[in-house]
Amino acid sequence: MSILERLTKGVETASAAATEALAAELAAILPVDATLALQGDLGCGKTTFVRGLARAWGITEAITSPTYTIFTIHQGTRQLIHMDAYRLEIAGQAESLLVEDFLRSPFCLAIEWPERLGDWVPQTALRLQFSITPDMRHRIVLVEGRG
Repeated sequence: MSILERLTKGVETASAAATEALAAELAAILPVDATLALQGDLGCGKTTFVRGLARAWGITEAITSPTYTIFTIHQGTRQLIHMDAYRLEIAGQAESLLVEDFLRSPFCLAIEWPERLGDWVPQTALRLQFSITPDMRHRIVLVEGRG
C-alpha cells in the first residue's frame, strides 16, 4: 500500500522517531513543488512531522515551530519553508509575508494552522489532520488533496 493510501486510512505513530520516519516516506514522493497544510491542536506532532521532512532532504539544522517568526526557510536537497500561521490575526496578513519571493524550486511549504490563512492555502495542498489518540499515539490522516 502506498504512503498516500496509508495516510488516507490514517496512520498512528507511537514515537517522535516513527512520526519523522513517516514524514520522510512522504517526502520521497512529494511533487517537485508541494504545499502541506498541517491541521491539529498543539502538541499533536506537526512540528515533529516537519522535522522528518527536513531530515529526508538533508537539512540538519534544528527544526522548531516558527510561532514568533511566522516562517523559517531551510535549504537541503529541497527548500523547506516551515510556516506557523497561529499568530496571524487575519488571512490577509499572509500576503504581506511575501513567501512567494523566497520560493526556489524544488520546495515544500509546510503550514501549521492553515485554517488561519483562509483561501491563501492552494487548492492543491495536501491536507493532513493530526490528533492524539486516547492511548497517547499520534494519528495522521490525509483528509483531502493529492498534490
